[in-house]
Amino acid sequence: MRDPSLPYGHRRHAATIPGAPALAAKSVSAGYAGSAELALQEVSLKVPAGARIALVGPNGSGKSTLLKAVAGLFPVKGGEIRVYGNPVGACHHRVAYLPQRGEIDWRFPISLQRLVTTGRYVHLGWLKRPGRSDREIVSRTIDDLGLSPLAERQIGQLSGGQQQRALLARALVQEGDLLLLDEPLNAVDAGTRETISGVLSGLQQRGKTMVVATHDLESLASEFDGALYLREGREAEPGPGAFVGLPVGREAAWAG
Repeated sequence: MRDPSLPYGHRRHAATIPGAPALAAKSVSAGYAGSAELALQEVSLKVPAGARIALVGPNGSGKSTLLKAVAGLFPVKGGEIRVYGNPVGACHHRVAYLPQRGEIDWRFPISLQRLVTTGRYVHLGWLKRPGRSDREIVSRTIDDLGLSPLAERQIGQLSGGQQQRALLARALVQEGDLLLLDEPLNAVDAGTRETISGVLSGLQQRGKTMVVATHDLESLASEFDGALYLREGREAEPGPGAFVGLPVGREAAWAG
């Protein structure tokens, strides 16, 4: 993949290390600046390319913190994270992050289409404008998620489910290989849930890797290859029978 002529933060696109897992986190600890308390404590996880892994746990358990640390948005105070064998940020174009809907300022005067287009900027850098191929990718992704009639609508005028699909579209147009999805099915209607689940299944069939924070326990066994349960920032054992038929934590082949 070609580097932008003037990339953000002077970061170039590093190649993947042959045979490396999509994600390898070893004894990772992370905390907020100015706070002695750690939000994540010695969490380890190894995810092979093409797997779909669930992060499960109550609110405040560290799921979002782990995803942000992998995305390079949250400082790591201990341990190590490798993405396709590289340090965090070395192949940032391969990592697409979907935040929780509540983290976005939906009052911002931007259309759905322009919001989704920002997902292409990692390939463009500071000066290059989106070209024909970028616009085609954006248009196709918006259509795949059933949002074409809303493309010019201001993002604050969208329903909650439409906003969630718009955020997913922004992540998908980046065409990353590792998708970090923070509650993509939270507070959405049945139709949106079905659409998003179908899109994610299609991505996995194309070899994409996904780490998904979720509270939806009913679909774990049918939609995921494994799960990591977190409680109070640490790896923990779920209750008996919680994840029937699904590899969990260090008992799973993908955990490390």
